[in-house]
Amino acid sequence: MTTTLTRLLDFDAVAAAPLATDPFNFMVAKNVVPPEMLARVNEDYPEISIPANFKPENLSYGPSFAQVLEELDSPEFEKLIERKFDVDLSRTTKSVTVRKLSEPSDGNIHTDHWSKVITVLMYFNPEWHQEGGRLRFLRSKDDIEDYAAEVIPEAGTLLAFQRSNKSFHGYKEFDGERRMVQVNWVRSDPLALQAQRLSRFGTHTGKRLLRMAKGLRGEAR
Repeated sequence: MTTTLTRLLDFDAVAAAPLATDPFNFMVAKNVVPPEMLARVNEDYPEISIPANFKPENLSYGPSFAQVLEELDSPEFEKLIERKFDVDLSRTTKSVTVRKLSEPSDGNIHTDHWSKVITVLMYFNPEWHQEGGRLRFLRSKDDIEDYAAEVIPEAGTLLAFQRSNKSFHGYKEFDGERRMVQVNWVRSDPLALQAQRLSRFGTHTGKRLLRMAKGLRGEAR
């Protein structure tokens, strides 16, 4: 339960954001971190040196960022997401992860694992001018240019979507700092949890092999 006296995140902005249904259910809310608070949150953002997702308990960060994590993990926020998507999350397991760096192998078109119910992404970069790294909600699994919406990963923008067989999303290649907190509600039955662990292992192994191959090509030049 959120213990702070004054909420940092603007839950009203999330509640007011319209729910789009084409090509699948998603929403985008801007300035969920108020602009006057963004610099303070970024000052307290954890130092991360590799392109991977981390559990908050494995990181060190300041009080403003801690409050962001607390509020995203709160029952109030979960109820807000339930109302927005008209779903029952009581039989799911929630996970929160933090990321700072994107690598070229990120952003490939996918739907998310079948065990996921809702995904929330919140961005913290003060500004964004690059073409790469902008998340696109896609109408096709084959064309990154066939998108219904494009989300610039900056300045307290929060997006959420409901996973389905057509919830294709991705972004053009980007290599650099892309600050993000991810919240997932995942089916909590044993089969779903085991399937996701295997999926994560396959994804991480594939990326390690790709980095090794790129390293070998670099040495051969």
